[in-house]
Parts: sequence; C-alpha cells; structure tokens
Amino acid sequence: MNRVVVTGIGIVSPLGNTIEDFWRNIVSGKNGISEINSFDTSGYDVHIAGQCKINLQHYFDKKTLNKNDKFTAYAIIAADQAFKDSNLDLKKINHDKSGVIIGSGIGGMNTFESQYKKLLKNPRRVSPFFIPSMIPDIAAGQVAIKYGFKGVNYSILSACASSSHCIGDAFRNIKHGYADIIITGGSESTITPSAIAGFSNMKALTKNTDIKTASRPFDSDRDGFVMGEGSGILVLEKLEHALNRNAKIYAEIIGYGATADAFHLTSPNPDGYGACKAMKLAIKESGLDNKNFQYINAHGTSTKQNDFIETKAIKKVFKDHSNKISISSTKSMIGHLLGASGSVEMISTILSIKNSIIPPTINYSTKDPDCDLDYVPNESISKSVDNALSNSFGFGGHNSVIAVGKYQNK
Repeated sequence: MNRVVVTGIGIVSPLGNTIEDFWRNIVSGKNGISEINSFDTSGYDVHIAGQCKINLQHYFDKKTLNKNDKFTAYAIIAADQAFKDSNLDLKKINHDKSGVIIGSGIGGMNTFESQYKKLLKNPRRVSPFFIPSMIPDIAAGQVAIKYGFKGVNYSILSACASSSHCIGDAFRNIKHGYADIIITGGSESTITPSAIAGFSNMKALTKNTDIKTASRPFDSDRDGFVMGEGSGILVLEKLEHALNRNAKIYAEIIGYGATADAFHLTSPNPDGYGACKAMKLAIKESGLDNKNFQYINAHGTSTKQNDFIETKAIKKVFKDHSNKISISSTKSMIGHLLGASGSVEMISTILSIKNSIIPPTINYSTKDPDCDLDYVPNESISKSVDNALSNSFGFGGHNSVIAVGKYQNK
C-alpha cells in the first residue's frame, strides 16, 4: 500500500483568496459573514451569507466566464494555486496516473437561475453552454483539461460531505496504486435567490441578521447555519513520488471513513451512529489509538441537531479522551460552504497540524449543557497537533471523516 501526502493547497473563501490570507484571518478569528450583495433580499427572511470577495474578470476573459459557472471558476482558481504550490512539473509526471476528483453539493446554481429566466422569455435564448456549465462534474473536467490529467476524473455529489468524500476517494486511489497524483476537493457557489429561499423555507438557515451572532456553532442560542461559498483544492500525491522530486509535504492522509445514517432526508440519526462509525473507520485505517488524536475540525453547522449529535458521537468514539480533544468549527467564521465545506475545513486542519495552532469557534457566548466539550471558544490556541479528524456530514445521511497526521519519514 502507498502512503499518501498533501503537497499543494489552494483556496477561494469568504476570508481570503490565498492560503496566507485565509489562514491569517482564520487564526485571528475574523468574521467573514456579511450582508448579501448579489441580489435584493428585501423579500427574504435571510439577509446574510459568507460571500467571496473576488473579481473573476481578473482571472478569466469574458468568453471563458460565459462558459463557466462561478463554482467552476472558483475551482479552477483554487486548483491553480494548489498546483503551483505543489511545484509539480507537467513535463515530468505520468499524465495517465494523474487524476482529478472535485465535488459540489449543488453545482451551477447561478447558471441554472440565469438560463431559466431566458427560457421563460424565449427557449431559443438559452445558452448552448447551459448544461455543461451547470452540471456538478464540470469543475473536475475543466481542471483535468487544464493540466492534461488523463487518470481518474469524476465528481462526487453527497451534499455537505461531497468534497470530503472526494478527498477520501483520492486517498484510496493513490493508496491502492491507481494514481500517483490527484487534484481533489470541492467548490460551491449557491448564494442565489432560489438557494437562499429553499434552504430558508426548510428552516435550515438562521434568520438572525446580526453577523456577530448569526453563525455560532455549539452555542446554546444557535438557530441555523449561514450559507457560504468558495473552493478548497488539494494536491494529493504518492509519498514515493513526492520524495523522488523533493516535494514540500504539508501532512499525510492516514484514514478515511464513509457511512450512511439511513434515517432521514435532512436530519442526522439521533443516536449519532453514522457519525460514530465514520470516525471509527477513519481511526481504524490510521492504525492509531484514539488517544493519539489532539484535534477535530467539526462539521459544526450551528444547527440545534447537528451540533448536539456530533458532540454525542465524539463522546461515544473517544470516551474519556473526548475531554482532552480540541474541537472547533471554522463555519463560525465563513459559513457553511455546502459541498466545498469538507475540503476548506481539511485545509484548515492541515494548517493546524503544520503551524501548531487551532483556530477558534467564534461567536460562542452561552454554554449548552448538551454540548460540553472544548470548542476552542472565540480565540485560537497554540497546541501541537500530531493527528486530527475532519468531520463532514450531509443531507441524505452522508457521513465522511478524514484522518490526517503530521508527516513523519518512518
């Protein structure tokens, strides 16, 4: 079996469009939530979101933008960062053993809405690029075309677990020898009228308009998540391949667990079974004991059910050690990026390992007796992290957990 390491990372997020800006803002506990400015929300119950501050015209010409949805553009930008960060040389790699696995929870929602308006006026005005711009797999396709990667190439759509599943699949493909290099992660751009209305009407989003208290995972007064957008992309590589080219190594992927709740369309199983099992599987594959983990980047959505059940699941898995683990939710700062959340949170987890700093869960003020673990409230902490878990749970009962560790040349 091959060992799998991370050699490049890239990001587009509400708290920065470079890894340096993102990490500086995350560890300082900066709030990336703001009033929605992409459409008029006066008739909506929800008015805030985690929006990316990026001018796509600086990266693409008009013709290219007309052919790509925002979620694809975000993925291409983040992938370009990750590829450059990895220092890979396209002339020196096997393109047949280089792949792309990039997921999205929804895909081209912006394209769908704009083209549907044209359809209502005149079907002939619908763009010939409508379908290829909208479908969730197109980000993976575009990135593969950009780099000429001819190995595995697909997208996983599993709601808020999408990009975490992608990283897990990329890990397994390399571990079992099907690929040497995989660009992986997720991308999402769903701060649109129909998406906000849909999530709001199903009572998933908070209606709180105060950005300082809206996203507050594990806080007793939490009442729904805040929508976010962006992309997180990683370059995963076979260790031997990375060492042969003297690559910089951020961390090592050491385990992956994927399960289903098989319970409800949108609600997690109250006993936390699926989340428990996914964490246990990831830990088992790592070959480590529970006590070897110091940090969990939680799914931590700021909804009543998720935060309580995730806490319960962590206690069931780690038992007495759960009180010694630091847990934080970066969603408190950037909102919930749906299909991109797992990859962005994995990047944050990797940087925690690399820099020995755990980012905070901001906006935390009132303790919940049912959520009684260490959620690193409001301020980041310095702590050596050898091994960590990144949890992602999605509508449909999809659970994905990635175990990641400090790279050791053993």
